[in-house]
Amino acid sequence: MLVEFQTVILSSICLVAATSYIVASWVGRPSLAALSKIAASTSFLVLALVNEAPESVYGRFILIALVLCWFGDMFLLSRQSKFLLAGIASFFFAHIAFVGAFSQLSLDATFFVIALICISAVALLILKWLWKYLRGPYKAAVPAYLLVMVIMASLAIAANSVAIIGIGAILFAVSDVSVARDRFVSHEIANKAWGLPLYYIAQLLFAASVITVV
Repeated sequence: MLVEFQTVILSSICLVAATSYIVASWVGRPSLAALSKIAASTSFLVLALVNEAPESVYGRFILIALVLCWFGDMFLLSRQSKFLLAGIASFFFAHIAFVGAFSQLSLDATFFVIALICISAVALLILKWLWKYLRGPYKAAVPAYLLVMVIMASLAIAANSVAIIGIGAILFAVSDVSVARDRFVSHEIANKAWGLPLYYIAQLLFAASVITVV
């Protein structure tokens, strides 16, 4: 019961803070937006810790991934190119850590192949859509990011005995589209309004999965 209570409280803090970040960004309050995002991202880290993530190999991989996501969130508070690249790098390595985590699970080979084919097709369409907007290092960074995202999501779906992992991976991947659209295509608050909730729900599901797997 205590674990469930902590999960509800931390998840609520995370989602309320994420909403506060969206509203603060909309009304032009950068300091409040930054504080809100720090609170939201720290909440999913704390959730993984109270769920005793360090006690298992799977949990340790998840914790590393969430720490990298936390840093990525902080880098993306800035719109400067160097911070965007740092953010992409952080999330790239977070995906690799998630790959390490999901590789610890029992995977369905058929589900993996089907997911890999389907998600790869979607990723290619996304890359085709973004390509004309990419300049310089982003022409290498974005394809590399999409590649590791495809592998991560396919492995998560293949772990079909733990449904929340697959759901989290899909939400995470979809939220990436909102970030790409905001950074490369059109900077609009609408991108955050639909993308951020999906992202934070995904991270909460990953943090909660530590108990389910263990």
